[in-house]
Amino acid sequence: MGSIADPHRARTVLDDATTPVTVLTGFLGAGKTTLILSLLKRVSPDYKIVLLKNEFGDAQTDSALVRESHVQVTEMTNGCLCCVLVGQMKRALQEMKDKYRPDRIIIETSGSAFPAPIAWQIREMEDSGFHLDAILTVVDCINFCGYEDTSYTARLQAQYTDLVVLNKWEHVSERQLDIVIDRVNDLNTDTPKIRADPATGIDPDVAFGLDTRLFSLSERPGTAAAAAPDGAHEHHAQEVDLIEIARPWSGDASALLPPADVLGLLKQLSPEDVYRVKGIVRLASAVSEAAASASLPPPPPRPDAVATHGVLYIVNHAFGRYTFTPLTAAVDAYDNVLARLTVMGSGLRAVRPLLQRALQAADSDVSVRWA
Repeated sequence: MGSIADPHRARTVLDDATTPVTVLTGFLGAGKTTLILSLLKRVSPDYKIVLLKNEFGDAQTDSALVRESHVQVTEMTNGCLCCVLVGQMKRALQEMKDKYRPDRIIIETSGSAFPAPIAWQIREMEDSGFHLDAILTVVDCINFCGYEDTSYTARLQAQYTDLVVLNKWEHVSERQLDIVIDRVNDLNTDTPKIRADPATGIDPDVAFGLDTRLFSLSERPGTAAAAAPDGAHEHHAQEVDLIEIARPWSGDASALLPPADVLGLLKQLSPEDVYRVKGIVRLASAVSEAAASASLPPPPPRPDAVATHGVLYIVNHAFGRYTFTPLTAAVDAYDNVLARLTVMGSGLRAVRPLLQRALQAADSDVSVRWA
């Protein structure tokens, strides 16, 4: 285990009252949460990390996934840290520091966040005991060349970062990987680029302790909006369609969702149109091809419990690839949930009927925002 993972050496140049903050960015579906989970497994159990998570929509799916690893998570939903929620982040960081006394805070941004306003808010909190350690950007090697063409945000994330983490590289050819690296180099030649190990992610010694020089306060324009292109706080609406489905459950076992319907839905979604699907579903039976996020899946529920209450799964779908993770932590919070999904992509008007049919959702269960 590397020295940064050692809680006694994690603050080599900072005093004990200073909390380093790592900001993790990356476009929708790049694999930010998976990378965080791998980092958490590689630090000492005595090294306390807490996560401030900015989720798209209100499903809070990734937060549920992280809680399966028994990590403290604070969610900020239905807004972006770089624009809509500017100012609220400072209060959230101070509350986390006071409550948990962490050795490090990781901020996982939404997929459409600009890094500059977030970095400057942390810089402004140095007198309160916070230190911006690094900005890391996760690049999805399967899809980057597609969304980089259409997303100003994706280009900005790759351009202003201390470390580019190449993710999902094992799923592309060497030629395709070379193209991705060339595209990233066009945006950012000098920043180091490393491949995330498919099983273990990246070493904490590489991710932590970078002491970034990006976005000093002396470089800050007069307003946060000046750091982004015109209409920055509308950038989500410009780039991403959003569909949210919240279907309540009354306890009626006959209303449980058939696994075949949900699997069939995910398999027919085009990765060109649907970037992410994430949420919680209550299925009538276990999913035979489910992939557990932990090394050992939890024991299956008793047959009689499945028959009456179904099986709760965290669904995570990104550009055509999906997993089902059994939900075991804080299950009571989802007692009244049959389906709670957030879907992100482009041109999703045609996808809405497919979602409603598979989830048996009425129009009143659906909210939309079109780009």
